[in-house]
Amino acid sequence: MALTLPRLSGTRLAVAAAATAALAVGAPAAYASLDDDAKPTSSSSTTAASTVARGKPYTETRLFFGTERPDGGPAVTDKQFMAFIDKEVTPGFPDGLTIQNGRGQWRDSNGRIERERSYELILLYPTTENRKRDVQIEEIRSDYEKKFAQDSVARLDERTRVDF
Repeated sequence: MALTLPRLSGTRLAVAAAATAALAVGAPAAYASLDDDAKPTSSSSTTAASTVARGKPYTETRLFFGTERPDGGPAVTDKQFMAFIDKEVTPGFPDGLTIQNGRGQWRDSNGRIERERSYELILLYPTTENRKRDVQIEEIRSDYEKKFAQDSVARLDERTRVDF
């Protein structure tokens, strides 16, 4: 099967070339800004301004807590979850944290699709504390799984930059 390209008039060809050039010029700056250690490589003030690294290197950890129990027991209540946060999380992360309500679904250990109310816990900490915080976070996950008969607590870690 042969690919046939449409014929472009002079005006359309010029517009297409300009759009392609704009995308090509913008791409390196966009990719460079995703790199934590990126330094401006152009003397252009626009490029330099878009790649300024703000804040300090941090790790963002998100934990996803389900509330339904695979054994059919009663769902974890808001009161139970907040008591868990107060006892198990706040002492290790007294500077702050964020909790969001959610709805999620996943396949449980019995192969069933579970749809449930959930909580997302967001923790931010300097990357220099990664080893120490990893131990604390794994204890939080394990404690929740045991206390509320959960199959797992999902974890997501990302490097980021934070400025307070």
